Amino acid sequence: MIFVSTLLPIDVALGVIVYWLLLAFAGLLLQNTRTITRVIFPAGAAGALVLAAAALSGLGGPANVAVLPLGLPDLPFHLRMDSLSAFFMLLLGAASIGISLYSAGYFRDYEGNELGLLCFEYHIFLAAMALVFLADDAYLFMVAWEAMALSSYFLVTTDHVVPEIRRAGFLYLLIAHVGAIAILMCFGVMQGGHGDYTFATMRNAHLNELWASVTFLLALFGFGAKAGIVPLHVWLPEAHPAAPSPVSAMMSGIMLKTAIYGILRVTFDLIDVQLWWWGVLALTLGLITALFGVIFAAVQTDMKRLLAYSSIENIGIILVGIGLAITFHVFRKDAVAALALTATLYHALNHAFMKGLLFLGTGSVLHATGERKLGKLGGLIHPMPKLALLVLVGALAIAGLPPLNGFVSEWLILQAFLLSPGLPHSYLNMLIPIAAAALVLASALAGYVMVKFYGVIFLGQPREGKFEDAHDIGIWERIGLGWLALGCILLGVFPVFVILLIDPVTQLMVGHTLGGSAAQTGWLWLTPLEPGRASYSPLILFLIVIVGVIFTMLAVKKFYHGRLRHGPAWDCGFPEQTARMQDTAEGFGQPIRQIFEPFFGVTRIVPTPFDKHPHYRGESRDRIWDYAYLPIASVTEKLSALIGRLQHGRIHIYLLYSFLTLLALLAFVR
Repeated sequence: MIFVSTLLPIDVALGVIVYWLLLAFAGLLLQNTRTITRVIFPAGAAGALVLAAAALSGLGGPANVAVLPLGLPDLPFHLRMDSLSAFFMLLLGAASIGISLYSAGYFRDYEGNELGLLCFEYHIFLAAMALVFLADDAYLFMVAWEAMALSSYFLVTTDHVVPEIRRAGFLYLLIAHVGAIAILMCFGVMQGGHGDYTFATMRNAHLNELWASVTFLLALFGFGAKAGIVPLHVWLPEAHPAAPSPVSAMMSGIMLKTAIYGILRVTFDLIDVQLWWWGVLALTLGLITALFGVIFAAVQTDMKRLLAYSSIENIGIILVGIGLAITFHVFRKDAVAALALTATLYHALNHAFMKGLLFLGTGSVLHATGERKLGKLGGLIHPMPKLALLVLVGALAIAGLPPLNGFVSEWLILQAFLLSPGLPHSYLNMLIPIAAAALVLASALAGYVMVKFYGVIFLGQPREGKFEDAHDIGIWERIGLGWLALGCILLGVFPVFVILLIDPVTQLMVGHTLGGSAAQTGWLWLTPLEPGRASYSPLILFLIVIVGVIFTMLAVKKFYHGRLRHGPAWDCGFPEQTARMQDTAEGFGQPIRQIFEPFFGVTRIVPTPFDKHPHYRGESRDRIWDYAYLPIASVTEKLSALIGRLQHGRIHIYLLYSFLTLLALLAFVR
């Protein structure tokens, strides 16, 4: 007991990482389906619970440091857990509990070597993300970052026999490594030739404004490639549909937040100076990303691609909060900066639960029906009522409806806009309300997207007769989904407690906290800065909703039960109604496609009046891919072909190249 009591949070976190690595190798060696699904995945969830507890105990405490005698000679691994890393490790642990429990049921149909490899890659992925948050030097950070990228790549390409999945994995790995090069260059600028690669040295580098700006731009590009910021988002809608659903939940809910962590770590911790235009740039990119993601989500016909674009939208909202926090912090408006940063971190935590829940829900739909095209689904609320109820929680939460968690964080970001003090530049004061209006538009469209997502999949009549007998989720899936749904409810109903947990992070980043003002009227009411300006009580609203539902059910049972008569409807074609008459995913997204058609590369297949089996199909392409990435690919292919001509396969030609290179080097030295 004395030994346990002296363990630091970083020791516990490091123990969980080692534990996950052992589970990874155990799965690889055992390759037994029942053992992996009934023992190893639940054991991984238990490790996530311990990690979340360790991170919770580390929030607000002194930074814990450790040095591991690993790595290269004279290059040991440095570890550090402060409030920022503890918060993101709490996010990792809390969200991965539900995902790992769900995986115990989802992967039950995998067998032998395939499941053993997947279990190995899955737990390596978890351990690598935890190491990213703990790394306190550029060397360990890049090792963990690359381990995270490689393990997630192999998870994405689990079904590698499909050519489209191989292409999606290659695109993901390519963008990930381009971003990693930018991150490495960012660390190189901060290191500045001092011979020390630790973050402590980088904090004391004292860069001038030029090199600080170069560092920020490299970090924004490198981490933005991992986060899916427009125009570096192209991998995300391809990789998420290709990966198994628990992997999609991990990547969207947790892995994207490692990039948010990197941006915050570099901007507010490793660089000792910030400039106002950094905030404007982040704010602008965030708004573009949010609007782009939600508009493309509205016209998708694949349920996993829809959620992938929704992730792009939510990353945009998080980046908006970062931009506001930078701008306000530069102008010493630290109270509002703390509000913006609190909203940012809150939304990152919320998104891990909301999007994890939705991706896992689509996994259950895919598992039961074998179909992920929205145009072929429908009416699943009848054969799968338990799944429908749990997914409804996630859909309402990510749509931003109170009293669930998505509303709280988006409301706090909007409050940061509305409570914005006067800034010294008039164009900044003009930008704030415009940005607030754009954010409200993105939030409204997100609600529209979730109505389409939930309504087309679960409501109405089944569009395929075979789906009427679809099986509902099993016990492990219910536990995993229930954990994430419970998180969506608790994070929404008790926001003051969450804000108090975030306070140590905002104190570290901007030197100010929000908890004192947010809780000044008690835990029941949330007041961001001043009680007279805005107050919100999610618990009271939640109780009103519950009481209203119960009262309605009792009233219907007492006053109307037995007094209703059922008769045939007035004809008007009613007997001939079929599922084909229901609104489809294409039809639901048609207004958005019409309004924003200049942004889409639309391809339509329209039936003629003489078709015996008419079908309409509309496909919207990403013009950024056509205008930016395809030209780059074309130029790369031409350069590769040109350079390939140098390889003749003749030894005397290669000797000539070596001789000419030697002459050039001798001339240069001279």
